[in-house]
Amino acid sequence: MSKKKRIVYQEFGSSTRSQALERATPDLPPEKQDLRVQLSRKGRKGKSVTVITGFQSSSDTLKALLKKVKSQCGTGGAIKDDNLEIQGDFRDKVLELLQKEGYKAKISGG
Repeated sequence: MSKKKRIVYQEFGSSTRSQALERATPDLPPEKQDLRVQLSRKGRKGKSVTVITGFQSSSDTLKALLKKVKSQCGTGGAIKDDNLEIQGDFRDKVLELLQKEGYKAKISGG
């Protein structure tokens, strides 16, 4: 008798994460995305952060864009919840850069 592993119950398929379970992100071209660039200080102990929202792109596209924006602004940044966060007040510079890349972007908020 062979000693095979018999699975009696297994929730959500195999232990590795399958492509069916991953969140689907529509990878729209830049000209079809409507982005908002705003300045935020909430929850950051008074530090200014430029937040870019409204992306409908894959994580690889966001990483490449973040790298480009960070190098142009000469500052740090991160991706949080499909939004780009750039340290400091760089709204005008980021807006210009996004429009050069072909994105429809505008400054939002006060």
